[in-house]
Amino acid sequence: MLNDKITAVILAAGQGTRMKSGHPKVLHQILGRPMIACLLDTLINLGISDILVVVGYQAEKVQEALKEYPVRFVVQEPQLGTGHAVQVAMAAVPPEAQEVMVLCGDAPLISAESIGALHQLHKNHRAAVTIQTVALPDGLHYGRVVRDAAGRVTAVLQAKDSKDRPEILAIREINTGVYSFDTPFLREALQKIPKSPVTGEIYLTDLIHIARERGRAVEALIDPDVDSLLGINSRAELAAATQTVKRKINARHMDQGVTLIDPEATYIEPLVSIGRDTVIYPNVYLQGKTVIGENCLIESTVRIEDSILENRVHIKMGCVITQSRVGEGADLGPFAHLRPLSDLRPGVHVGNFVEVKKSVLHEGVKAGHLTYLGDADVGPGTNVGAGTITCNYDGAQKHKTIIEEGVFIGSNTALVAPVTIGKGAYVGAGSTITKDVPPGQLGVSRARQENRERRFIVKKKEEGS
Repeated sequence: MLNDKITAVILAAGQGTRMKSGHPKVLHQILGRPMIACLLDTLINLGISDILVVVGYQAEKVQEALKEYPVRFVVQEPQLGTGHAVQVAMAAVPPEAQEVMVLCGDAPLISAESIGALHQLHKNHRAAVTIQTVALPDGLHYGRVVRDAAGRVTAVLQAKDSKDRPEILAIREINTGVYSFDTPFLREALQKIPKSPVTGEIYLTDLIHIARERGRAVEALIDPDVDSLLGINSRAELAAATQTVKRKINARHMDQGVTLIDPEATYIEPLVSIGRDTVIYPNVYLQGKTVIGENCLIESTVRIEDSILENRVHIKMGCVITQSRVGEGADLGPFAHLRPLSDLRPGVHVGNFVEVKKSVLHEGVKAGHLTYLGDADVGPGTNVGAGTITCNYDGAQKHKTIIEEGVFIGSNTALVAPVTIGKGAYVGAGSTITKDVPPGQLGVSRARQENRERRFIVKKKEEGS
């Protein structure tokens, strides 16, 4: 935990033109969440409580997406570079802040260890500026870190400002865009940064030159975790970052006793919890705040979102479960669908091509196949025959179907809500039930069968046949 008085400033104002998108770059998702959320989680877990997010392009969208986070927003308009973004943010930095840490919202994979190491180096040397760098085989479009003969950082030069300086472009140590600053120095020196003669932007890296001129220490941390420190500037880089996060999450679950048959083909979002000895087959998608118990079996091509599976649940292939609960020892599928607010109690069996919506299936209920149960309360031990549907919508309102304990519903039955089927009652196959069936009675509603003599028609043979 970082207990010092630190304000983190996250740069998130840019459009990200190389993404070729109409959305703010920092809102592009990694495993179901905006990329910037990964960075916010890391900072909060480190104990940094004062976080400023600098927004600009589609600022309202970014603010709405992050409304549940304990952050403050400042608007940069127009966007005139990183130095200008921090100039805008400084008005919101509290006077007691001793250190300002600047990070990039489009470089969300930086680890807590990297942030902690940067802070510690900055603190130990009482530096005015401490930058994070990495060494690349090709410096690409990144700013190059220039050092003197003694190895001290003298400048960071932008690639686009160095097109006619091959000696600069040949440098392989690049600036990641993460900094720690001494707050009093930053407040005063920000006003001295000149605009770039090439782009007209104000570069934060010019503070290195200002610090050196004043005899203040400038430190640089060469971080080995290259894959987690570079910004996301394209769809390909977004996909690569997603794979990096996915592998870490899957490895963590396996370390905790979960079997992933094919980790590369298993999609698990960051907030998912899985109990030990659960086995997950390929092409499974676990999303949102899903909680999976112990000793569960989840077969292929299953999608589960914001749901709870208790222990020993078996989900067969092809199922979709959303905002629902599945009780201990229940089994589901194949090809079953639990829509929001479905509650399956322990030992329930829901078979193939069964859809449940906003219903409670109490302990031991069986609905084997080809059934729709919506807005229903189904009592313990009830058997629901194939082709049963609850007709819960009259075109204007939803109505409830109540099926009490130990009921037998025959196949191809329509239960027209509101309706109650009493304890121990039977409903004959093929019935359309529009009135309550009292406990223990048989409800039947269908036309009387008539068997008639079959009339045979003999066709005349065509001539010449």
